[in-house]
Parts: sequence; C-alpha cells; structure tokens
Amino acid sequence: MLKYSSQAVAKPYFIAAIGLFIVQVVFGLIMGLQYVIGDFLFPEIPFNVARMVHTNLLIVWLLFGFMGASYFLVPEESERELWSPKLAIALFWIFLVTGALTVLGYLLVPYAALAELTGNDLLPTMGREFLEQPTIAKIGIVIVALGLILNIGMTVLSGRKTVISVVLLTGLVGLAVFFLFSFYNPDNLVLDKYFWWWVVHLWVEGVWELILGAILAFVLIKVTGVDREVIEKWLYLIIAMALITGVIGTGHHYFYIGTPEYWMWLGSIFGALEPIPFFMMTLFAFNMVSRRRREHPNQAAVLWALGTAVMAFLGAGVWGFMHTLAPVNYYTHGSQITAAHGHMAFYGAYVMIVLTIISYAMPILRGQGNAAPAGAQRVEK
Repeated sequence: MLKYSSQAVAKPYFIAAIGLFIVQVVFGLIMGLQYVIGDFLFPEIPFNVARMVHTNLLIVWLLFGFMGASYFLVPEESERELWSPKLAIALFWIFLVTGALTVLGYLLVPYAALAELTGNDLLPTMGREFLEQPTIAKIGIVIVALGLILNIGMTVLSGRKTVISVVLLTGLVGLAVFFLFSFYNPDNLVLDKYFWWWVVHLWVEGVWELILGAILAFVLIKVTGVDREVIEKWLYLIIAMALITGVIGTGHHYFYIGTPEYWMWLGSIFGALEPIPFFMMTLFAFNMVSRRRREHPNQAAVLWALGTAVMAFLGAGVWGFMHTLAPVNYYTHGSQITAAHGHMAFYGAYVMIVLTIISYAMPILRGQGNAAPAGAQRVEK
C-alpha cells in the first residue's frame, strides 16, 4: 500500500517508460538487421532515421523513468505529499506528446524539411548527434525539466531532508542545467564538439550518476533494512568520486578535436579513474544485500539492484577503461569498442536502475503489496 497517495503519479511515467523502451529496442533490432540485410525497410526507414529514433527514445524513456522514480521516492523521503500532483500529470502529457510528435516527425518528414517546419532558422539547434530534436521540442524538454525541479524541490524543502532526496535533486538540477548547452550551436566545429560533450558526457558520466546513486540507495534501504546512516555514507563517497572523475574526465573526449594537448593528460588520468565510483557501487550493493536485516519478498527488485551495479561496472567501468587512455584511444576511437562500451554502460547504469525502481514500485502502485506474486517474479528474473 502507498504511504502517500500522490506517489500514484509515478505509475503513468513508469508505464510510458516501459512502452518507449520496447519501441527503442525494436528500432535497435531494425538497425541490427540493416547491417545484415542492407535494404531492409528501405526507403521507408533509412538507417540514419532509425538511429535518430533509437537514440532519442533512449533519452526520453530514461527521463520518464527518472521522473517517475523521483515522484515515487521523494514523498517517502520527505515524509509528506508531493507539492503538486496536478503539475506532475500535466508535465507527463506535455512530455509524452512532445516525444511522440518528435519521433513521428523523424519518421514522416525529411529532416531538412522538419528543421524548416519547426523554425530551426530562428534558433538553430538541430543536426547534432543525440540532440537532433527540433528547437521547439528542446524548449518543451526544458519546460518539463524545470517543472519537475519545482515540484521535487518544493516537496524536499518543505519536508524531511535526507541525503537521498538532496542528491537526487542535485542530479535533476544538473540534468536541466547541462541540457541548456544543447541550445548553443557555434559555427566553429571544435567549439561545437567541445560544448556538445557538456550535454552528453556531463549528463551520463556526471549528474545522471547522482540520480542513479540516489535511486539505488533508496531501493537498498527498502529491500535490505540496513541502517540509513550506513547507506548514506556509501552514497556520499560514490557521488564524490563520480563528480571528481566525471567532470574532469570530460577531457577523454577532447583528444583529437583541436583542443590543447593538456587534455590528453587530464582526459587520460581522470578518465582512467572513472571506473572507481562504479566499482564502489558494486561493493556497496553486494555489501548491503549481504548485511540485510530482512528477507524482502521482492527478490526480483533485489536482483535488478545487484545487476545494475555489476553491469554498470562492466559496461561503464571496464569497457570504458579499455579505451580511455589517449595512446590507446588513438587506435580504438570510433571502433566497435566505442559502440560496445556505450551500449553496455547505458544498459547497466541507467536502463537497469530504472527497471530496478519499476520492479520495486509497481507492485505497490498496483495494490499488490510489497511484491508481485512468486510466479510473476520468476518470469521477471
């Protein structure tokens, strides 16, 4: 049973997240087939269009997951109802419609015509990898992010303040702030790439790690019964290492784009240190589960939580380390190692943490108690 009725607003976010995740996987499979069968679904869905849909859906569905997680866990952490459930529902529909129209635009309208149609000439922001969204869609994303921060921020400020809710809120603010660099589109290609990484790297190797850490800590408190103080100390250590290595580690993307050569050293050293927070996360998860004071009935959620830590360490940590040093990256850049790292890191760190919180929260949101029936959990595992 829900502790606070306003937590129910998380349910449509989680349903939308799973739905969009399935569509993203379908487009990934289409691209995989296009590698093998060159003209598969051509000219209806060219490879470049399928790739835009695939990568953009990744961002959109994970944001739905993060928002649903925030709306579910913050009332419990703050010990009060959400500041405005109506705002949360309104933002859900704004985001869903914006996302759906953007994807339909990619599929039905040639990209150049889409840019013209959506007024890209007034504020040119389109045409860059992962940031292909029309300017008007980017403005919609900013409105949704600001509304989320207002709602979560007011809830946190007026209730109990915990390490988990403050870390989560910090991550959400960072998410909104760094997305603003998607509006900066200089003509100089070096400048463009330099600040493009301020969205892409500082999201996934910086502030998103705070969101990941907060969600993982929340779930582990619930399923293990380990003292909050112990889990919070681990969380502090993990996010400190994530920020120290992640922010300066941006330099491992600056090796060969025309930036000063000191980025070779900074990028290599701090990039090589980036696996540390993920290794700590693995130790953290297994340590907490081994010290658990209760056997939680939702064993599927426990498995997802452990899987998040392991796969994040392998994908982001080990695979990232393999090609983060400048002398190695010189030979591996743009190879399949990059693609394997990107896919496994995203899946381990962010896909699995969203599935963790959905696995934990959905039985409660659906009135099934603390866990789905044993048979359903077996299927999920």
